[in-house]
Amino acid sequence: MPRAVSTRRGLHPVAWWLWAGALAAGAMRLTNPVLLALILAVVAYVVAARRGDAPWARSFGMYLRLGAFVILFRMLLEMLFGLRLPGTVLFTLPSADLPEWAAGVSLGGPVTVELLLDGFTQGLRLAVLLACFGAANTLASPYRLLRVLPTVLYEAGVVVIVALSFAPQIVMAAGRRREARRLRGRSGNGVKAMRGIALPVLEASLEGSVSLAASMDARGYGRRADLSPSVRKIATASTVIGLVALCGGVYGVLDGGTPSALGLPLLGVGALVCAVGLAARGRRTPRTRYRPDAWDWPEWATISSGAAALVGIVIAARIDPESVRMSLYPLEWPAVPLAAVAGTLFALLPALVAPRPSTFTRPSSQHDATIAASGPSPVEVPA
Repeated sequence: MPRAVSTRRGLHPVAWWLWAGALAAGAMRLTNPVLLALILAVVAYVVAARRGDAPWARSFGMYLRLGAFVILFRMLLEMLFGLRLPGTVLFTLPSADLPEWAAGVSLGGPVTVELLLDGFTQGLRLAVLLACFGAANTLASPYRLLRVLPTVLYEAGVVVIVALSFAPQIVMAAGRRREARRLRGRSGNGVKAMRGIALPVLEASLEGSVSLAASMDARGYGRRADLSPSVRKIATASTVIGLVALCGGVYGVLDGGTPSALGLPLLGVGALVCAVGLAARGRRTPRTRYRPDAWDWPEWATISSGAAALVGIVIAARIDPESVRMSLYPLEWPAVPLAAVAGTLFALLPALVAPRPSTFTRPSSQHDATIAASGPSPVEVPA
């Protein structure tokens, strides 16, 4: 079944993920609520300006609601189990004495302004991380992302894409069934309605699974090519060494106390060695690509804007480490470092230079509409 027809080229999905990853890496270095709120506002503005009308483009609100829940839950944990540090007491919760093996944990006690602010900033950082990756998931098509994955990661990518697309398809199928019940004069809410909706949705999901399996089999999914033992050993060693170097480089970039020589240089070497290993292992799985996604100056501009935000935060942390943190003792209004603010505002560039989101046309014929209403469509696996 023809799912949808794109009328224009969208931004490369890898560019969106790198842009969001750079902003998330910058947020991990912060506890300053002003800078965290600025990153969240930038991400939300870019999503509002460049998201399309595809099913996966409607998920950003869910990530925002999940982030709000994380903030409230983190503050609740601080009130119940946080360390009882001195400060301005707001109220006191009933407390209980814990055994000696739980000496570092408190249960109840005085709740101070500083305690709540610490929980709020920690929760806000997690909420911003969720928003960054939610923005990448909203702006980048999961099917296009699957097409550009390295060959060695293709099978794992198929599993991830199927898992990510399963929930939205179930929600849309349930919505269609509920709407059909309303058109027939029946209620679409309540336990009785769910019993009438669940079985058709399950049946449609099973049919979609069978169609997906047939589509993957027809396109040669799972083919293997022989590799010599020497190439296999080189590929395995390069992948392991590269991943270890990547982990060390990421830790060096995110940790302000690590020497600079162990940050970006180690990250670059690890990426290069890992790429060699993945390319060698990818020769085992032959693949062809039809109409590969273009990579032009908008992609470079998007990545550069995300990198500028990360660099600005790193520079601000090097110049004044206290400017990127929330000062609780003494309790003061957080600082606003210009380097971090300028770099984060530069991350708004994709809202101007990224191509407009693709528009999709719905199936026009009665046959296609009937097939579309029968249940979730199978994930498109590239040839």
